[in-house]
Amino acid sequence: MSTAAQHPHRGMITVSIMLATIMQALDTTIANVALPHMQGSLQASQDQITWVLTSYIVSSAIALPMTGWLCARWGRRKVFLVSVIGFTVASALCGLSGSLGAIVAARLLQGIFGAALVPLSQAVLLDINPPERVGQAMAIWGAGIMVGPILGPLMGGWLTENFDWRWVFFINVPVGAFAFWGIARYLPESRPPSGKFDMFGFITLSLAIGLLQLFLDRGELLDWFDSWEIRLEAVGALVAFAFFVAHTWTVRGASFLDRDLLRDRNFVTGMSFGFVVGMVLYGTMALLPTFLQGLMDFPVVYTGMVTAPRGIGTMIAMIVVGRVVHRIDVRAIMALGFGLTAFALWQMTHITLQMDSQLVIVSGFIQGLGIGFTFVPLSTATFATLAPRLRGDGTPIYSLLRNIGGSVGISIVQALLTRHAAQAHEQLAALVAPGNRGLDLLPPGLGAGSEAGLALLNAEVTRQAALLAYVDDFRTMMIITLVTIPLLLLIRRPGRGAAVPAAADAAH
Repeated sequence: MSTAAQHPHRGMITVSIMLATIMQALDTTIANVALPHMQGSLQASQDQITWVLTSYIVSSAIALPMTGWLCARWGRRKVFLVSVIGFTVASALCGLSGSLGAIVAARLLQGIFGAALVPLSQAVLLDINPPERVGQAMAIWGAGIMVGPILGPLMGGWLTENFDWRWVFFINVPVGAFAFWGIARYLPESRPPSGKFDMFGFITLSLAIGLLQLFLDRGELLDWFDSWEIRLEAVGALVAFAFFVAHTWTVRGASFLDRDLLRDRNFVTGMSFGFVVGMVLYGTMALLPTFLQGLMDFPVVYTGMVTAPRGIGTMIAMIVVGRVVHRIDVRAIMALGFGLTAFALWQMTHITLQMDSQLVIVSGFIQGLGIGFTFVPLSTATFATLAPRLRGDGTPIYSLLRNIGGSVGISIVQALLTRHAAQAHEQLAALVAPGNRGLDLLPPGLGAGSEAGLALLNAEVTRQAALLAYVDDFRTMMIITLVTIPLLLLIRRPGRGAAVPAAADAAH
């Protein structure tokens, strides 16, 4: 492997790999604001269209732990090039999709090929820069990652409004092509050392996660355990996970999940917190676009504008945390982060159909602050007491749990949204009866006196029921966040020498 001083094309390599990194980071948020437009174009229900998000998150989470093994076997440059071209082609397929099944399959491919882009870009930057330039290189890398949550909603809204939702994906094609050219031309090959990869453990865990996600995504649609498909997916997930646990506990030698990781209290607790944070963050991001465009009638560009402050809040909080994390107990910083997140969700329980955008902007910014005050100290505490030899194995497992928390969170909030909306509609419709004198106060033409009036009244009942369902979802996430805070006491305080992870970890 060549040394950092021997890279005459360091600038072009940095530009090329950062284009690939920004492309992947943007795709975690750029599609969110376009979901309502995709829903209409692909003739999908509200809970089905979120498969566009969950398929990407799950496949990315599953593929991520394979990065080190693939690089050791085939070389970092080859893996990088295959990842870029695969992600770019999958992006084009997303834009060309004419059905829900086609775009979900393309998003699965996007997640698989995109999983390696962020860790590879960090590894390459560390490789090509001498020690005195590593801090500057990591600052550039972190800034590139943070582009996603800030510019993603804005760019997604602008592309959807001025062109079509398909351009949310087509925009990756020229970016990916340039990144591929730069990496192919300037990045030398390297083959980092790696241990043996536990393929059986990887396959059984991936199968368990995939079946669990299918169970959650399709459960509400198929009326849960009344469906044979849902029963088979539930049983399959349990059996695959049982095989994974039995294999992990009995295998001699290397296993996909090193058993020693589970003996570290901070690591296990940190994974649990990461799962919860993923649920709340991704769940909220999935709910807001459909609420703002579907119920509030916000234009898609404006939706992107009012949701972007969340990313700004996260960036500001992470800058602050980087300066104080060595001086203040990380548990106190995380408690502040969870408290701010819960407060932002409490604010969202006060949404109405007559409000302006101020509540969304303020609560989004506050939640962004909460996420920023949570991620970096959480990563610090999670790895602070872990033996150095275990950190390489612990990093992908930690990222896996956080991303799975995100996909599970999206599925749960959408299932609850559908169920609560149906229940609220039934309760409100029961009030529309001849004996209810409140109906006399309705405007002319809105009532049960004619078919047209009844249709308008039903539409209004549907809107109010949907509003109540959104409020219930935000309240549920607020309760989950509050219940999690006391568990911070389970984390041991890291020593002053604990390393602070890269700030960009919060965005990936």
